[in-house]
Amino acid sequence: MEAGWLSILPFLVVIPIAIFTKQVLPGLIAGLLVGAYIRTPELIGGVQTFLNYVVQALIDENNIKIIVFLYAFSGLVGMIKVTGGIKGFVEKAAEKITTKKQALILTYVSTIGTFSAPTFRFVTITPIMKALLRKVEMSTKELGFVIETTATPVIVLIPVATAFVGYMVSVIQISLQNVGGTVDPYSLFLQSIPFNFFAFTIIAVGIYLSFFHHSKSSGSADMEQGQDEEDWHECHPVVSRELPDKPLNLLVPIFLVISLTLFFTWWDGNEQADNFFEAFIQADVLQAMVIALIVTVFLSLVFFLFQKGFTLSGMIESFIIGGNELMSVIVLLSVVWGLSSVTDDLGFSAFVTAHTDWIPAPFITPLLFVFGAAISYFIGSAWGTWGILMPLGISLSAVTDVSLPVIIGAVFASGSFGAFASPLSDDTNTIAKILGIPVMDYVRFKLKPALIAAIITTAAYTGVSFLF
Repeated sequence: MEAGWLSILPFLVVIPIAIFTKQVLPGLIAGLLVGAYIRTPELIGGVQTFLNYVVQALIDENNIKIIVFLYAFSGLVGMIKVTGGIKGFVEKAAEKITTKKQALILTYVSTIGTFSAPTFRFVTITPIMKALLRKVEMSTKELGFVIETTATPVIVLIPVATAFVGYMVSVIQISLQNVGGTVDPYSLFLQSIPFNFFAFTIIAVGIYLSFFHHSKSSGSADMEQGQDEEDWHECHPVVSRELPDKPLNLLVPIFLVISLTLFFTWWDGNEQADNFFEAFIQADVLQAMVIALIVTVFLSLVFFLFQKGFTLSGMIESFIIGGNELMSVIVLLSVVWGLSSVTDDLGFSAFVTAHTDWIPAPFITPLLFVFGAAISYFIGSAWGTWGILMPLGISLSAVTDVSLPVIIGAVFASGSFGAFASPLSDDTNTIAKILGIPVMDYVRFKLKPALIAAIITTAAYTGVSFLF
């Protein structure tokens, strides 16, 4: 279709509606509807076109794999929760940690086994820290800030076995298809990781607060205000006293999914490679991750059933309940795929090509980061921001000489900012609830360091833009 201003209309609808409603999905649906009616300006035809775009997105082979991965991953976490894996890990760790230094080191080291999703991190490590708050000479807000820097900012940098990686690769893939790109999306994701400057910056701030900053308000002071009256077992259902203490029910599945992902990745690329390391480059990583996860689910199910107190029906129920927790993300992703397709058919990439050549190349990446950070702050969703912004970013990269990995890294960084700093984000509200902090007090506390990290990030993108 010939490029015209109508091609950007869906995005012009998405952003204000998402900001106004403080929800990503209504804006995305409205944008897809607008695009569908532009394509088919008929009362019923527009709805049919809307449905066709969603259906076409859902029957794509790679998209189906991503949906299976997300649902199965969340289902596995559901089984780990009800079998006492998280509760058992928390109990054992709380028994052995006796000092502030040990507690903070555990916060970082435990990322190795709990990096699958931010909420998973929070319900694993935060109850431990809450139980030890008297020994950790930090205010509760500082403690929440440090824990949060080990969640989304770390997870977006990990290329395997996370709830994020399938989605992140997917938005790169669909955006590449819009501009006719043939580069492997997973390879681009790997190349973009060093350029997610916000994640690295905010992690550094967390390390500074952990080990080099002396808090003016201690955990003990918080306790004097009554926080010690609450049993940490009540801070989240997954550490409830009613659950068994079985740390191996967390550690075994995590070990399996990581080791099997690496093995199946090597196995998939081995026949096309000349050596061990090249096998990982040649592999279909998404395929390997999905197979590894499915095998892990089956092996974990057998492992759980060999233990007393767990039944097959109970495990299936917990798997389904866990998987359903990510249904909203799967629906979001389906609409993102459809929106990207309709804007491509409307000539969005060609329109960007024709109307952005006046922007100096060194300023494209920092401006994109600032724009995305503002969007993500007001909608509170990293995933939504990535879905909205990635087609624009990759289209801009196709027009200019800006490095594709750099611009992809900037898009991911902008979403990470909102997930960390926004009062609407799940991360903010989850950590505040578990620690018993008023949400807006916590948001005000962390906004300044988040903005400082964002300013440093913007400067870094400006500097890098002159090099790449």
